[in-house]
This record gives sequence, C-alpha cells and structure tokens, in this order.
Amino acid sequence: MDMSAAGRKGLSLFALIMIGIGSIFGSGWLFGAGSAAQVAGPAALVAWVIGAVFIGMIAMSYAEVGAAYPIPGGMARYGSLSHGPVLGFITGWAVWIAVASLIPIESIAATQYMSSWNFAWAHGLVDAHHQLSGPGMAVALLLTVLLWLTCYWSVQLLARANTVLTLVKFAIPVLAVVALTASGFHTSNFTAHGGFAPHGWSAVLTAVTTCGVVFAFNGFQAVVNLGGAARNPGRAIPIALIGALALGLVSYLALQAAFLGAVPPERLAEAGGWAGIDFNSPFADLAKVLMLHWVVTMLQFGAFVSPAGSNIANVASSAYMVQNLAATGFFPKRLARTHPVYGTARPAMWVNLGFSVLLLLTVGRSWKTLAPIISAAMVISYLIGPVAIGVFRRTKPGLARPFRLPAARLLTPLTFVFAACALYWSKWPNTGIVTVLTLMAAPVAALVLVRKGERDLRRQFAPAWWIVGFLITVSLVSWLGSAEFGGSGVIPGGVDIALVAVVALAYYYLAVGAGIRAHEQGLAEPDPDMGEPHEETARAADLQPA
Repeated sequence: MDMSAAGRKGLSLFALIMIGIGSIFGSGWLFGAGSAAQVAGPAALVAWVIGAVFIGMIAMSYAEVGAAYPIPGGMARYGSLSHGPVLGFITGWAVWIAVASLIPIESIAATQYMSSWNFAWAHGLVDAHHQLSGPGMAVALLLTVLLWLTCYWSVQLLARANTVLTLVKFAIPVLAVVALTASGFHTSNFTAHGGFAPHGWSAVLTAVTTCGVVFAFNGFQAVVNLGGAARNPGRAIPIALIGALALGLVSYLALQAAFLGAVPPERLAEAGGWAGIDFNSPFADLAKVLMLHWVVTMLQFGAFVSPAGSNIANVASSAYMVQNLAATGFFPKRLARTHPVYGTARPAMWVNLGFSVLLLLTVGRSWKTLAPIISAAMVISYLIGPVAIGVFRRTKPGLARPFRLPAARLLTPLTFVFAACALYWSKWPNTGIVTVLTLMAAPVAALVLVRKGERDLRRQFAPAWWIVGFLITVSLVSWLGSAEFGGSGVIPGGVDIALVAVVALAYYYLAVGAGIRAHEQGLAEPDPDMGEPHEETARAADLQPA
C-alpha cells in the first residue's frame, strides 16, 4: 500500500468527521439504549458518560500516534513500530478481529429490525429467543455481501456515499428522540422499580462493555485508520476525533433518556422492572407500543441506512488492517496489493468478506450475543496506543508530532489502567474468549518466523511477552473475581477491580520498558516512508519478516 503523501486520496476534514460520525452511528444506537436499560436501568445514562470518557482517553492517545504516523489502517501497525514485528502482529491481529467483526454484526442488526416489519415472513427471521433463524441467517448473509460491495470501487466513492448516508441516518435518531419524548415522558421511570441504579453500580460498569457503549463509540477507529488519507492528517485526525465523539455522546444520551422515559409505566410494571424490558428491535418495538407508526417505518428504514453507513468505513478500515499485517510479513504479501485504478485493497477485502461470513455462520446469531465479545476485542486493540506514546516519547524525542497529548506521563498509564478495567468489566467468560482469540496470533508468528529462517525466537518474542502475561493475568482475575462480573467469587467485589488496576499499572511500565529495549536492540520496525521527513528513525530489525 502506498504510504506516501502522494498516495493519499485527499479526504477533506469534513469527510473524515462524517466517517467518524457515520461509524459511531451504526447499529449501536439501534440496540445500545435498550440493552443498557435492561442491564443497568436508568443508570445506563452514566454508562454512556463513562464510555465516552474512556474512549476519549483512548482516542487522544491514538491522535498523537496517528498524527505522527498517518498510515491508513495504522492501528494494526503501531505495535510493530513500537516493539517490533511479533507484538505488532499480535496487536494488529486483535485490531483486525475487532474491526472485521463489525461487518457481519451490522447486517445482523439490520436483519433483527426487519423482523418488526408487518409481514409474516419477516417475523420468522428471528426466533423466540431473539436469535436469527435459518431465513434470518440467509438475509444477514445477503446483506453482508451487499454492504461489502458498497466499498469495493474507490475511497472517493466511500467519502461521497458516507457523507450522504451519515446526514440521513443522523436525522433519524434525532427525529426518534423528539417523537418518543413528545409521546409522553414518564419521569417516574427513572426512580421506580429499584431506583436509579436498580442492579447496582457494577451493572453500570458491565453495561459499558457488554451493552454496546464501547461498541458504539468504537467508531473513532475509522478516523485513525482512514485519517492517513486526509489532506492534512496532523490537523484533521484530532479535530475529527473530538468532533465525532462529542456529537456521539450528546446523541446517545438523548436516545437513552428518550427510551427510558417513553416506556409506559404499566409495561414496566408488568415486566417486573427494567430487566424484563427485552425488545427484539428496541426502538421500533417501543414505537409500536406507543402507536407511533410513522416512527416505526422511519426506524425500519434507519435500520438499513445506519449499518450501511458504518460498514462503508468498516470494510475500508479492515482492509487497511490486512494490508498492514501483510506489510509486516505475517500475512501474504499479495494481500497488500491496491487496485491501480480504484485505489481499493481488493485482495484484503476478499479476506475480510470470508472472515465475516465465517463469523456470521458460526457465532453470529444475534446482536446481543456478538456485541460483548466484539467490545472486549476492541478493548484489547486499544492497549497499544498509550503504550506506544510512552515508548516513542523516550526513543523518538525528535519525532514530528502534529498533535501532542498533554500530561502524557499521567494520562497514558491511566488510560492503560482504564482499558484493563474495561476488559475486566466485559465479564467472564468473554474475557477468556477474547484472550484465546488474541493469543492465537503468537504461535502463528512463531511459525512464520521459523519458516523465514529465524533461529532466535526468544529474542524476537522478548518485546511481546508483556501482553501475553497481561491478558492471562486479567483473564485469571476475571475467572476468580466477583460474581457481578461473571467470576467465581473467590476475589470479592471491589478488591477485584483494585487488583486489576494495580496489575495493569505494573504491566504498563513493563510494556514501555520492553519497547525501549526493542529499539535499543534494533527490533522495532523502521519508520515507514510517508513522504514526510522524520527527525529520527528507529534502527531496522535484524530480521524483519519479508
């Protein structure tokens, strides 16, 4: 892939902001408010604030790294630049899984909302357990292919189509908020049936990662991954991140408040509280209860527009991920090829389509089933951002930084600790599942290095052991932790989160130290040629996979 300035496609700042907003307003708004209300009750409002603060901290870390290295799909590459090829592959693998998994889940969301159509065949798309039926799986598969084709031709088509879709789909939740609020806003819902936090504050923390909060705000990745195609990445990336996240928070709070206030009190009483409000298509089903038929129709239309808009960025971002993994040598080089006319990574896109179909046919039975696992994988993909800042500040003090994170010595370890806690809040067994999926990359990396003639695997793996130990440790604490977070209860509540925070802080400094040693030993990947001079470049690795 052409990383030079000349190779960029010239996305405007406005187009980049639209990509960020378009990604944030995917299927998360269709399901997040209903799912969060069921888990946390009215305190779901707090979950959105916590999620926005967390993702904002992560985004600002990536704003510095992304502006310094405006590489399309760079989140799959930063680990290699900071610690060398092995860690780069492990973290890039995690980022790729997280982003590529978004493609089928958007199709699942659209299919579940189709089940609210007033047709007998549509009702059969979802079974009594809110899982996709056989016909539902077929429809989701068809939508996955169609949405994938949206991004097949060019990056410029992506920008133009996404801008139009974003403006349309942003208007739909705004109108939904107005309509639901006008239909009757019941303030008693915020205190009845257990109070503001009926299931405790641990449920609020769980909602952050299992109910679509992190999932929704994860759209910031599209700005970082596609920001390298902007006309002025150093300026565009941080501005687009701040703008998209701020607008997203305001909108999601409005959606959550409207949902909580619009549920009829008698329906809430019949359900026995918020845990019993289990809609298959949350906003559409609620609008049906309220006899707002025009809102139902609008939401059914929005259930196609929102996933389509998000998947434009998802398809492009995941393709860039594959290209960057190919550039490190752990994926076949031919996957890095870009179409000479349309500028799209077609071989990489075919790989992602295959992965999407596999995920859909194996575990993609519902949005609620897949979203928590994807969210946990996303949190793992965030880890390298704050660590990379800590490494680069020590090893590359002269690196051109168009955006510089203020108070980085305080914020980067704090951000890493926050990410570790968010991973723990994902609940067992989700933590264990994503740990296994992520660490599958380690034996693959060893096999590739051996085939390329590397004999000193211990040296190559030295900068990467910290992430292996970190993920296993957090998974172990998750398994032994409090029942509120899915654990066995060996470690009591409160102590478990404190333990995760302490462990994460120790691993952060271990990770930074490992990166510094990787640079001293010449293991870190040299700075890519982006058409802009850097004041210093890391030494080349003794053996970089070709």
